[in-house]
Amino acid sequence: MPKEQLNEREFELVNIVGAQLAPSQRDLSSKLNLSLGMTNMLLKRLVTKGYIRIQQLNSRKVQYLLTPKGFAEKMRKSVKYTVKTINSISLIKERLKTILKELGDAGQRRFFVVGKSDLAYLIDIVVKEEHIECQVIHCTEYPAQTDGGVVLICTEDAFPQGGANSIRLIHELAKEPYELY
Repeated sequence: MPKEQLNEREFELVNIVGAQLAPSQRDLSSKLNLSLGMTNMLLKRLVTKGYIRIQQLNSRKVQYLLTPKGFAEKMRKSVKYTVKTINSISLIKERLKTILKELGDAGQRRFFVVGKSDLAYLIDIVVKEEHIECQVIHCTEYPAQTDGGVVLICTEDAFPQGGANSIRLIHELAKEPYELY
């Protein structure tokens, strides 16, 4: 018999119950952005599957608790998500390393990093880990003067092109090979 899988909504409900973020069905419904009826149906399904149990507190109030099976599923999916995230970060770092080394090979040594994001932080990590000899200047806005440096845009904001040496990194990470534009 194949192991039953929780769908996305069911797992989201397991996470909320496990974190005890919603004391009532109405709160659960609000956090899930679902109708009260749909939330009730999901709760009943998870009780039937053995992921959640309901504890009667008084005649009008109940408490939703994860069962050991619910905790195990939450842990399994959390570990899977964490591993997937770590692998994704590794791939992004490798792609950034390639981009920065190719730019370095082309003589670029000054980079203006536009945007405060995890991607901007990863550039710093790659430069440090790979011992890339360059100057990294962080900017919150597109720089008026780049003095021949390359502008690495790490945000989805619509900035002007600013000349031939700018790279929208989010777009470049999604394709291969990259080109200056």
